[in-house]
Amino acid sequence: MKKYISAILLMASTAFYAQQTNDESQQWSAGRPDGHAPISVMGDHMHGKGEWMFSYRYMYMNMDELKQGGEDASFDDALSDYMVTPTSMPMNMHMLGAMFAPSDKITLMAMFNYLSMEMDHITRMGGTFNTESSGLGDVQLALLYKFFNKNQQTLHGQVGLSIPTGSVTESDVTPASSPNETELPYPMQVGSGTFDPNLVLTYLGQNESISWGSQIRGIFRFGENDREYRYGNRYSLNNWFAIKANNWFSVSARLEGLIVGEIEGADPNLNPMMVITADTNNSGGTYINSGVGINTYISKGALKTLRLGFEFGYPLYQDLNGIQLKAKETVTFGTQYSF
Repeated sequence: MKKYISAILLMASTAFYAQQTNDESQQWSAGRPDGHAPISVMGDHMHGKGEWMFSYRYMYMNMDELKQGGEDASFDDALSDYMVTPTSMPMNMHMLGAMFAPSDKITLMAMFNYLSMEMDHITRMGGTFNTESSGLGDVQLALLYKFFNKNQQTLHGQVGLSIPTGSVTESDVTPASSPNETELPYPMQVGSGTFDPNLVLTYLGQNESISWGSQIRGIFRFGENDREYRYGNRYSLNNWFAIKANNWFSVSARLEGLIVGEIEGADPNLNPMMVITADTNNSGGTYINSGVGINTYISKGALKTLRLGFEFGYPLYQDLNGIQLKAKETVTFGTQYSF
């Protein structure tokens, strides 16, 4: 946590220094292909008074094989302590977003998402089976406040709240429950079941051909959901830069540090001895994630201000609590249109 406090102070100091020493006549501009962060970063920018923006993002995330702590683990390692282990888990997420600026200082944001997940398993006896879940996730609401925009740099903060509209009671048929459905473990649920506030600070800068940014984010969990648990807090520090190749195309690179806390409490309907995903000791960890992307921007014509973005992400480091599926590739595609 101290590292993230230090990061906040560094961002604020850098922004303050830039504000005091540069020409105040130049403002940071979103009207270029690198004017927004990589498409996987949320709440990275603000809008002018009266402006709307609608967005759609599709994200595919794959988890495959096992890791125990910082070391690779085998399925046999998991099956020595549990009756069942997952072997892979692909997830698809569709996200619809809307932003509106009632003033130059304030932008309001809402995000809705739909998730679908599959999980393949192997049993101690050598059998295999698959479970699936899907549904609407939690709704995200936020208010963004701009501290300043000058010298081709800007700093804004965000206060948000996750509304627990997603289910925490998703179920499916397993060999042990057949022909009836049974409640699925924590990673297969589409919601959190709790009201989760978040705080974000984002710094952006640019010159004629390069842009860069840094965002620190904290998601805080309080209380318990209807299943007597809550997910762990999440702390992330995202850093990126982009090179503007021309007026409509840019390439980007991103590096993220992420800390995820363990699940607190336990769902009484889950048997932690059965499968690793039902044991809360096997949750949370520390990650360093990378991403490379391309971004396009249409500056004139009928589709003026339309953006398209793509990013391929891959973890560079992961140290997991207990034994868990290993994070693999993440692919994000999105489009944004403002008016």
